[in-house]
Amino acid sequence: MQYTAPMSSKRSDVLILGGGVNGLSCALALLRAGVSVRVVEQGTTGSGASHGNCGTLTPSHAIPLSVPGMPWQALRWMAKRDAPLYVNPRPDPERWRWLLGFARRCNARAAHHAALARCAILQRSRALLRQWLLEEGIECDYAQRGTLHVYRDARVLASDRAHAEWLQRLGIATEMLDADAVLEREPALKPGAVGGIAHPDDAQLRPDRLVAGLARRVRERGGAIEEHARIEGFARDGRRVAAVRTQRGDFSGEHVVLALGAWSPRVAGHLDLRLPMQPGKGYSITTSRPDVCPRTALVLREAGVCVTAWDSGFRLGSTMEFSGYDATLNRTRLDALRRGAQACLRTPFGGETREEWWGWRPMCVDEGPLIGPSASRHDNLLLATGHGMLGVSMRGATGELVA
Repeated sequence: MQYTAPMSSKRSDVLILGGGVNGLSCALALLRAGVSVRVVEQGTTGSGASHGNCGTLTPSHAIPLSVPGMPWQALRWMAKRDAPLYVNPRPDPERWRWLLGFARRCNARAAHHAALARCAILQRSRALLRQWLLEEGIECDYAQRGTLHVYRDARVLASDRAHAEWLQRLGIATEMLDADAVLEREPALKPGAVGGIAHPDDAQLRPDRLVAGLARRVRERGGAIEEHARIEGFARDGRRVAAVRTQRGDFSGEHVVLALGAWSPRVAGHLDLRLPMQPGKGYSITTSRPDVCPRTALVLREAGVCVTAWDSGFRLGSTMEFSGYDATLNRTRLDALRRGAQACLRTPFGGETREEWWGWRPMCVDEGPLIGPSASRHDNLLLATGHGMLGVSMRGATGELVA
């Protein structure tokens, strides 16, 4: 593709819908290839799931949630509002249709297929990340310190050994640790761990700083970012998306990339396109650094809590809540994060609470992202969405594939 429009106009080679980490990564990859780009963001860049996630880069999360036995586990957790995975039992035909589709995919063959695809994207993204950060001059507290999954229940550890062996077959570095090795590696933990699984190739960063850096480089390379441009509809010309109608006027491009995260299904509905996705609400608490701070990112396995420490702060996060587009902060979920940290960490959080956050993750029914053309209905529409809990981890390969 060649540059076809001055960026002072409302037309560009590629129009990207969504200013989160993947929309901006697609924009930067295209600009690096010499293509004119405009990003249309409904709020502000990085204001969705890109803002408050744990900032871990985890090829170790290649295995999907959709493994055999998960539907029964979800049913057992349904009565517990503070469970690591919670499905709201309130009637919602769209959510229950998605859950049934998810349950049908909870078999060994589908999980293996999803793991292969996720692993390829995660490994390629990891390889691209450091290159991009150096070449684009983006500072975001990046550090490859690995992650450590900590277990306090021997039965859960024994069950997860099969997953660790699966990851090793996929080529993802995995190390089994006994209780003494876990405490020696991470003095911030309380006694009581029965063992751990370490993934040395994982890394971490500050997601808000990554997004700010990506947005800065998109603008510096000549791209345009239109914020507060809520999408109201589309104009079509046969099998092409001719224009995107927003509160700030119409925008158009030779190609249109849909990278709206959890909002993708609702916006795609204006194009008669049905995406098999549901919003999965995650939570996080950001505080100042505690006095005894973990050396590496942790997953407190039984509590389902992720712990990330940066020089500039400390975050507890994770959990998964399927409650549709419910835009309320469920304090029960935040309390569960705190309890999980208190059970396992010597100093569970810092003295200053800086933010309590929730955000919707774009959960695809088969646990694989939707990346590529939507040629069945629209010749110039591409998808870059459905990354679930791995948006930051998959951003590099997503941008490369779209470009």
